[in-house]
Amino acid sequence: MTAHSPDFDQSHFRSALGRFATGVTIITTETAEGDPWGLTISSFNAVSLEPPMVLWSLSQSASALPHFLRAERYVIHVLSASQLPLARRFSRGRQEERFQGVALERSPHGVPMLADTDTAAWFECHNSARHPAGDHIIFVGQVERCNRRYSQPLVYHAGDFDLTPSIEPLPDH
Repeated sequence: MTAHSPDFDQSHFRSALGRFATGVTIITTETAEGDPWGLTISSFNAVSLEPPMVLWSLSQSASALPHFLRAERYVIHVLSASQLPLARRFSRGRQEERFQGVALERSPHGVPMLADTDTAAWFECHNSARHPAGDHIIFVGQVERCNRRYSQPLVYHAGDFDLTPSIEPLPDH
């Protein structure tokens, strides 16, 4: 059996998806030349406890895609509320500017990662699978190392970063 065509447009779908509040992450890796590369992502989720696995997705049109397709490993940083400026910085602008003034360290397997004590959690992942799905690629990472701290999470809701999601009236369909 095949799926029926949607009875809504892309704008309506995006708005409906925005009703689901998500955490905010920055994912880092490095280029073939060894330069750090990173971006803000809210499409992050747990997959499995045994083995420990997580997933996230990236648009097939993203300039970062080639770097993550070739990367053996990446680090997912779950951001705290105090890291809102960092989330905004890594969600826009030129890649070279994203890391200016940002303290980095190397993960246990050598991946560039944020050296920020405010990060709520981090996961160093082996890039174990990639699955094309619509206009995105789903990345599945097997978690090799992780750590966490107690902090208020940064949340993305209704198209913006938010610490206290509010309910707003929805336009008629």
